[in-house]
Amino acid sequence: MMQKILIVDDEAELRDVLRETLERENYIVSEAATAEEMRQVFASDNFDLVLLDLMLPDEDGLALTRYLKERSDVGVIILTGKGESVDLIIGLEMGADDYVAKPYNRRELLARIKSVIRRSSGNKEKNGKNTDVKTLVNFSGWELDLPHHKLAAPDGSDVPLTMAEFQLLRILLETPGQPVSRDHLSKQIFNKELRENSRNIDALVRRLRQKLEIDENKTQMIKSVRGSGYTILTTLD
Repeated sequence: MMQKILIVDDEAELRDVLRETLERENYIVSEAATAEEMRQVFASDNFDLVLLDLMLPDEDGLALTRYLKERSDVGVIILTGKGESVDLIIGLEMGADDYVAKPYNRRELLARIKSVIRRSSGNKEKNGKNTDVKTLVNFSGWELDLPHHKLAAPDGSDVPLTMAEFQLLRILLETPGQPVSRDHLSKQIFNKELRENSRNIDALVRRLRQKLEIDENKTQMIKSVRGSGYTILTTLD
């Protein structure tokens, strides 16, 4: 089945170039120039990915990122000309799965797109073909459903995760109690090496921590290890 991508950017020339690039790779492409158009187009179809510009004329991309993630599990890649800006970090904190800086490199953009779409569908397809694959990870009363990308709290309530948050938790749970480097996390989650002074992984960890700290004492399950990265302090049930 051909995958569907929605481009949201007010620059018509950029949209044209992106559409041509993506259609050449056999993606089905839709476009929107404003936030209002995006809402209308998004409501009319099921998309695998949204390429979202941070700077739109009627509403900023940060609010739209939140809008998309509150209503669906669609992958979101931010298009930004600001590099490692504060807005970009906030966008990742709101749930964006990745970002590409303008002017973008065609090969890098396609790699990012394939990575985000693969993360959102690959595990489900693989586990659906093999009933022996472990599908649930239980830790400290929590339950992570691998094929469905769902997290259940100890009280049984669902805790929504973005795809990047899910990947972070899954990776840390593969070696509980052992530190995982920030560079390794960046390569596994964002499909790229960690850039100097990048806060992407730190922002992602902060978001996941907030979702795991539901008790009144705010017990911190994910710990930073100086010079090593992050580790999750739990045992598998």
